[in-house]
Amino acid sequence: MEQIVELLQGPWPWYVSGPIIGTLVPLLILIGNRSFGISQNLEHICAITQPKFVHVHFFKYDWKASIWSLVFAIGVLLGGFLSSVVFVNPEPIKISLEAQQMYASWGLSAATELNPNEVFAMSAQNIALLLLGGVFIGFGTRYAGGCTSGHAITGLSTLQPQSLYAVIGIFSGGLIASQLFVPMIMGALS
Repeated sequence: MEQIVELLQGPWPWYVSGPIIGTLVPLLILIGNRSFGISQNLEHICAITQPKFVHVHFFKYDWKASIWSLVFAIGVLLGGFLSSVVFVNPEPIKISLEAQQMYASWGLSAATELNPNEVFAMSAQNIALLLLGGVFIGFGTRYAGGCTSGHAITGLSTLQPQSLYAVIGIFSGGLIASQLFVPMIMGALS
């Protein structure tokens, strides 16, 4: 049992996690579903919770056909909880010298954890930043017709052209944001 706990506390090597992710697409095709992702669960939750007197046509579909997706999302939340509360890695987080220098160049404190304290402090500025980021992510996910995992894992492997365009956009946007916007935002937080 102790070995299992040690295995769950640390990162898994690529040769274990890669094949697990790789078997996901054939399994989805076998059960008759070609889409995978977390963002579609928000649509399912809206369809489930829509009051009877509200008639939004977009949410009128058989959400029960995608119950596996909701179970998957619950599993993701449960896994996140277990990894942060139950199977906590006892080793201190190691941050590279380059990351420490990057934080210092932004005027943030020396990070003793993965993220500087200024980023996660409960301030009006941080809450506004999180809300704005959430709106952008929600808009982008809906506009692209899915999230990163949906497009990059199942969309590309099932040769869907729109997933190729979405992944190119996602990675281009990530590079632009990390080089231009994140330094400006981090500088403003300090």
